[in-house]
Amino acid sequence: MEMQKFHLEFSMRSVPVTLLWSYISSASGLKEWFADSVAVSGKTYTFEWNRQQQSATLLSMRNEQAIRFRWDDAVGRSYFEMRISVNELTDSTTLTVVDFAEPDEIDDAKELWETQVDTLRRVLGC
Repeated sequence: MEMQKFHLEFSMRSVPVTLLWSYISSASGLKEWFADSVAVSGKTYTFEWNRQQQSATLLSMRNEQAIRFRWDDAVGRSYFEMRISVNELTDSTTLTVVDFAEPDEIDDAKELWETQVDTLRRVLGC
């Protein structure tokens, strides 16, 4: 089956962009909400959950805007991306997640992101 792309948007209230960026782009920040452990070597990020490791390659980074990874075992052209945007009228920050999943696994993938971003919100106090 072909992987399907999906988008999720999460309101991060008025969290400063620089703070949110540090939590989605650095090993120490990602360790707070995304994985149990994160190690970075060049463009390779190694994430660990319950003693299981999975590596991803950093594909692109636009400072304080977006970061995109591809899992090293990914099939096809899939990737996952986290983007930050700010509504200038309301001063509210949004985290947008773009990811891919098998059609029958999209709901589970969305639920996993929702759980992880809820953890991030608690860490950031929003």
